Amino acid sequence: MLSYTIRRVGQLIPVLLGMVFIVFMMIRAIPGNPAQLILGQQASKQAIEELTKQLGLTEPWYTQFVEYMKGLFQGDLGMSLKTRNPISDELWPHLAATIELAFVAMIIAVIIGVNAGIISAWLQNSWFDYGVMLIALIGISMPIFWFGLMEQYFVSIQLDLLPTTGREDVRAPIEAITNLYLLDTLIQGNFSQFIEVVKHLILPGIALGTIPMAIIARMTRSSMLEVMKSDYIRTARAKGLKMPLVVYKHSLKNAMIPVVTVIGLQAGLLLGGAILTETIFGWPGIGTYIYDAISSRDYPVIQSGILVIATLFVFINLIVDLLYAAIDPRIKY
Repeated sequence: MLSYTIRRVGQLIPVLLGMVFIVFMMIRAIPGNPAQLILGQQASKQAIEELTKQLGLTEPWYTQFVEYMKGLFQGDLGMSLKTRNPISDELWPHLAATIELAFVAMIIAVIIGVNAGIISAWLQNSWFDYGVMLIALIGISMPIFWFGLMEQYFVSIQLDLLPTTGREDVRAPIEAITNLYLLDTLIQGNFSQFIEVVKHLILPGIALGTIPMAIIARMTRSSMLEVMKSDYIRTARAKGLKMPLVVYKHSLKNAMIPVVTVIGLQAGLLLGGAILTETIFGWPGIGTYIYDAISSRDYPVIQSGILVIATLFVFINLIVDLLYAAIDPRIKY
């Protein structure tokens, strides 16, 4: 296991380097000059040329790439061309917001999706099975922006139960330690503010978790049905074991390999930032941050943001691979 882990981590390095190079080249192929966007349409040609030179954009692409990689190896993500602030200072709060939202969305998706898939397989061809699969189909097909707006209209506006947008109650600001407000409030013992943070997370968490929940439910049902046709399951049932014990103890563990794979992929996608969800609910996540950087041609921010997301994604895939052996000891690396 240790040698496999080391080998997999080593394989991540060329993947990340290749990704950095591809992103570096692609964003410079986008038409537009960051200096023009920073100074505005009324700026003189001389002012634009001077700012372009100050930003280092007049250097050859390979010189810019080498300088960027030097800073990267030193732990420096660079400076934002637009704000002139260190990217690491700007990036972390946005990434923390996305991690918090993605965590809540995945908790909702996994708990509901896995259990709904298990019960559907258990009660195959019943009204519950048909209902769950219909809801899963609707969840996959339904546009997130429409569902988010419906949540806001009915839950926030009509019933006035939960906040419409935002990440925290502006009337009770949090002295954040890590910018993970959900964790900060628990560490500080501020339970009243913890409730406020949870209230702000519920609607965007449900909206963001709808599609993963539907996918997980369908995958769990399919995998469970395949396992429940096995000989050892029929033997367990023939011995007189109760159906819940057969399902949760004997079937579920062997059915979890494809489910864990789907959960890992969905978690990686959510960490990439759901721009629609973040926009609708005014959530200051990394997806919105990178989108704004693309609009302003802020090259260092785009590169750093994608690098962080890609790193998280590949490490999530590594964790999923390692979980295979924990779930099924028959798997050998």
